[in-house]
Amino acid sequence: MLQAAHTHDVKLTRNQSLVLSVLQSTEQPLSAYTILDRLRDDGLRAPLQIYRALDKLMEVGRIHRLESMNAFVVCCHSKHGQIHPRITAFEICEGCGKVNEFHDAKIEDALVRHARKRGFKIRTTTIEVHGVCGECH
Repeated sequence: MLQAAHTHDVKLTRNQSLVLSVLQSTEQPLSAYTILDRLRDDGLRAPLQIYRALDKLMEVGRIHRLESMNAFVVCCHSKHGQIHPRITAFEICEGCGKVNEFHDAKIEDALVRHARKRGFKIRTTTIEVHGVCGECH
């Protein structure tokens, strides 16, 4: 149960490329306003410019939004041109703030089976697991 490959052939606008570059430069999730602060010297001044870029980057599968943090991270699958799983999971360290994206076929299969039994069609699922990473532990 995998989604299509990332849309790498989509030509990104200048703003989208700048936003993606900022996210690629860190292992930490960033809020839209943090991204805006980092791009002010590049001429981006309005939150709407950042949100439009983030929306497009999510649409083409290059980044994810961490709902619990209202922040964004680069999709690890997009770095390698891999096919993206339908169910994405993240380990979020409460100590250092690092985020690790992972996929577990057993978890995905269990959720898909559960949904099918109830006639529910999964469009997308994001699992966020908060704790402390091995380095901080």
